[in-house]
Amino acid sequence: MNPELERYINDARAAGLTITAITEVLKRAGWREGDILAAYDASPNVAIEATNVHKVFGRKVRALSGVTIRVPYGKVFALLGPNGAGKTTLVRILTTLLKSDWGDIKVAGLQLPRHEKKVRALIGVTGQHVAVDETLTGRENLRMVGRLYHLPKVVVEARANQLLHDFGLTEAADRQVGTYSSGMRRRLDLASSLINRPQILFLDEPTTGLDPQSRNVLWRVIESLAGEGVTILLTTQYMEEADHLADYIFILDHGQLVAQGTPKYLKTKFGSSVLEIHLAKGAGIHRAEAALRELAAEIHKDEELGIITLPVREDFSVLLEAVRILDKENIPVVDVMLRHPTLNDVFLNLTGYEATSN
Repeated sequence: MNPELERYINDARAAGLTITAITEVLKRAGWREGDILAAYDASPNVAIEATNVHKVFGRKVRALSGVTIRVPYGKVFALLGPNGAGKTTLVRILTTLLKSDWGDIKVAGLQLPRHEKKVRALIGVTGQHVAVDETLTGRENLRMVGRLYHLPKVVVEARANQLLHDFGLTEAADRQVGTYSSGMRRRLDLASSLINRPQILFLDEPTTGLDPQSRNVLWRVIESLAGEGVTILLTTQYMEEADHLADYIFILDHGQLVAQGTPKYLKTKFGSSVLEIHLAKGAGIHRAEAALRELAAEIHKDEELGIITLPVREDFSVLLEAVRILDKENIPVVDVMLRHPTLNDVFLNLTGYEATSN
């Protein structure tokens, strides 16, 4: 492959140009379409590549221990894990805010920390805490960020107007941000991270603390960005958020990558269906627990509510078998249901922690 052609295609992909745009430009420059398409297919389609990343704070706090992730362009990826798992540390390293102690890291095909400035021009970042100036208006906040990126004034104005419209902030654009609700501030914060039209967007727990309505608005925005081809890496404490938004999931625990895959794969691989049985009042929950031992070794009971739950991997036949066993023991049942595994079940099995619920 021609090195000059390879270099241009890699830079163009990192900048977010489509194959159509790349082909048109290179054909005008004299390259043959067949050579362009062959070079495009051979070029790496990886937005983020981190290999064997380590980070230690002080002498004993090991935040990351050999983490390796690979994120292709154009998808939504979720980074999950309990508090202290290393999620934010990894995001800070990938966004040039922190240096790793060891490991090979490329973002948009650019080596870190060697090309920090170039990477910063290609990414957008929204942290855990809203980073907007409450003394300025929404429009002034976007203008300020645009100037920090050294964008032409006319470009900043056009993008600011479009972002204010897209995020439903046009009517509040010229009000001080101090008068905004928490949901509006978070939307403005996300809009600020898009002023440079990044091709890779990092969202660190973007919906934490938002009410359900504001969270749903932000979900729609993230889905829209993904539909436009923006690569998104988000961390979240909400399993249903990851299940709803992510094409692929990484799970960290104690600084190590313990699982990865699509939501469906993870639920199939690490989750179990749960059989939930509601007993009649005074039915004898301890007798029921003993009778059901032949179906599962691990049984959970809520004596106050009279509910028994047990993990199972079989189909609906296990439900019928449980009813048969309890009927044989003359233990009355009010209701019984088979619940399919959730990401929360996966998270609990892998980390030992209950995930945050919406």
